[in-house]
Amino acid sequence: MLYTLLIDPFTLGFMRRALAGCLALSLAAPPLGVFLTIRRMSLTADVLQHGILPGVAIGAIFGGLSIWWMGAGGLLAGVVVAVLAAAISRATEGREDSGFAGVYLLALAAGVALATRQRGIDLAHLLFGSVLAVDNAALVLMASVASLALIGLALIWRGLVLESLDPLFLRAIGQGRAGVAFHAFFMLLVVLCVVGGFAALGTLMSVGLMMLPAIAARHWSARLSGQVGASVVIALASSTLGLLLSFHANLPAGPAILLVAGGVWLASVAFGPEESVRARIAMRSRD
Repeated sequence: MLYTLLIDPFTLGFMRRALAGCLALSLAAPPLGVFLTIRRMSLTADVLQHGILPGVAIGAIFGGLSIWWMGAGGLLAGVVVAVLAAAISRATEGREDSGFAGVYLLALAAGVALATRQRGIDLAHLLFGSVLAVDNAALVLMASVASLALIGLALIWRGLVLESLDPLFLRAIGQGRAGVAFHAFFMLLVVLCVVGGFAALGTLMSVGLMMLPAIAARHWSARLSGQVGASVVIALASSTLGLLLSFHANLPAGPAILLVAGGVWLASVAFGPEESVRARIAMRSRD
């Protein structure tokens, strides 16, 4: 019974490819989610995942169902959405989240309109993911994105930690431009990971593997390194169990993985050692 439930699905080639790709992204995306949480930019990733949709659709128009064309289009669209939203906010002296909201709603509407007019595109799979979509090309894309994101994060790690925890320090020592560069490169890595996950998880779900493990990890460690490690472990487990749920329950891969990750988050909120309901009750009882 256990073999049938846990092992047998991964004897199929498409399931192994989906697992390998999701595990690769599970190593790279959650640490970025931890930094987004620390920087209070949790909803930014959600905006970007909507923003890549028109780029993915335009890539399909020019390159058919090539994962590389759609990925390149999604990456370009994500960068344009981020830059355009920031530019609108600066030009109008408004809040950055307002600029993001307006741009991503337009991008989402344009993406759905373009995708529905393109023959051969299954909109449900594009939005919510499908393990059947993870062929060898998609696996190479997911692994390449994960590798680039990990290398990029390693290169800017110390500066990003400093800029995230004490953004005024760099300005105080005359390194304000360095802080801007760290922020811009960090946002590029976020867009890269969002694009990398759309084949298996869908354009509306790929950010879930980045953010849900990250916000769950806050309840398991108060240290940055501990949160990064916990988020990766949670993402790895959620990817594996989510793909099994997708296979047995005939669900899209993206929602299945997010359901598992969401369950871990709720359990962490209730029972985790840090800032959880159980921890607060225990603190009150000691007082």
